[in-house]
Amino acid sequence: MNVTIGLAQINPRLGDVKTNLDDHLSTLHKAAEQGVDLLLFPELSLTGYYLQDLVYELAARPVPTDPLFGPLLDASRDRDIDVLVGFVEEDDRNRFFISQAYLSGGEVLHVHRKVYLPTYGLFDEGRYFAWGDGVQAFDTRFGRVGVLICEDFWHASPPYLLWLDGADVLLMTSSSPGRGLDDSAELSSARWVDRVLRSYASLFTSFVVHCNRTGFEDGLNFWGGSAIIDPDGEFLVHGPYFEPALLTHTIDLNQLHRTRSRLPLLRDERTGLTAREMARILQKPHTNR
Repeated sequence: MNVTIGLAQINPRLGDVKTNLDDHLSTLHKAAEQGVDLLLFPELSLTGYYLQDLVYELAARPVPTDPLFGPLLDASRDRDIDVLVGFVEEDDRNRFFISQAYLSGGEVLHVHRKVYLPTYGLFDEGRYFAWGDGVQAFDTRFGRVGVLICEDFWHASPPYLLWLDGADVLLMTSSSPGRGLDDSAELSSARWVDRVLRSYASLFTSFVVHCNRTGFEDGLNFWGGSAIIDPDGEFLVHGPYFEPALLTHTIDLNQLHRTRSRLPLLRDERTGLTAREMARILQKPHTNR
C-alpha cells in the first residue's frame, strides 16, 4: 500500500486558537488537493507552545461538539484525509495534558497524552501539565501506527513499546527549539533529533515520521526540519530549517516486508526475556523507577 503523508511545518500563534484553527483548515484543504492521505501537525499546533497560565484558558476536548474539534472532524470526513493535531486537553477531572488527536472520517481514533514532561534547561512543562499514563498503538485504514510527542521519543521505552504493540509507522510531533551550534554551525538540537529518529527507524525497521514547528515565542526559535525516514534509516524527505512548509511524500508500506525479510529484528526480539528482566530490576530497592 502507498500512503501519501503531509507534514504541516507551521508557525502557530501563541494563544490565538481561532487563527490557528483557520490555518489548520486551510492547510488541510491544501493538503487534500495535493492527494495527502495523512496530515501531521506539530505539538500544541492549535495553541502555541510557551503557554504558561494560558494552559487553563485554551484547553479543548476532542469531541464533535467542541468548537475547535468540530470543524476539524468535519473536514477530515469531507476531504477524506486523516489528521494528527496537537492541543491542550482537559479531562473530566480538570487535569490538563499535552495531547495529540488522530482524526479520521469525522471520528477521533486515538488520543495520545505526552508521558514525559521536560523540566530541565528552558523547559517547565511539569509545572502546568499532568503526565499521560499510556503508550499504545492503534489501527488506521493505513495499518497500525503509534504517536509520541517530543520528549517521549528522547526515552527509548515509548517507541520500543509501540513497536512491540504492532506499530509499523511511528508518528512523532514536537515543538523543538533550536539550541547550541556545533563546529559546522549546525544546530545541535536538530542534529540530535535527526540522529535519534534515524536510529529508531533502523532498530525497529519501521517508518518514522516527524513534524516539528517553526517560528519564535518569547525568545525561543523553533527550527522545523520535519522528516520522513524509511525502515532502512534513510531520509525520504527533510524539511527546511526555520521556514514554514507543507511537505508531502508517498511511502511504500511494502518496504516493511523488504527490510524485515533482510533484517529480522522484530522476529527475533525476546519480549519474554525483557519482561522477566524488567520485573527483576524493579524489585531492587535502589532502582530508579
